[in-house]
Amino acid sequence: MEFLRVAEREHFAVLAYCFMPDHLHMLVEGTSDTSDLLSFVKIAKQCSGRMHVTVHGTLLWQEGYHERVLRPSEDVRSVARYVIDNPVRAGLVKTPLAYPFLGSGVWSVRDLLDSTLR
Repeated sequence: MEFLRVAEREHFAVLAYCFMPDHLHMLVEGTSDTSDLLSFVKIAKQCSGRMHVTVHGTLLWQEGYHERVLRPSEDVRSVARYVIDNPVRAGLVKTPLAYPFLGSGVWSVRDLLDSTLR
């Protein structure tokens, strides 16, 4: 997955991701003082967008993105669980394990499901 390769190169850990039919949810964490979210998102969208155009002949991303910084009181694993539960809430599958377009560069999906409460 292009986002995971770019994340490592740009000093980010992808804690959770979920590609929905018309958007993407990601929970990322900077791993260095030089981690730059704006740069990471720009490069990741460029690389994955270029690959998508080559394979499908259509654009993948629209301009911009929405970001939110977690508060220190927020549990990271619970937020990661929220991300991977998106296709369940959208009615696409009954369990995140049945959805092939989600995961984590840090934890297994099973670990996220087992370690957090709904």
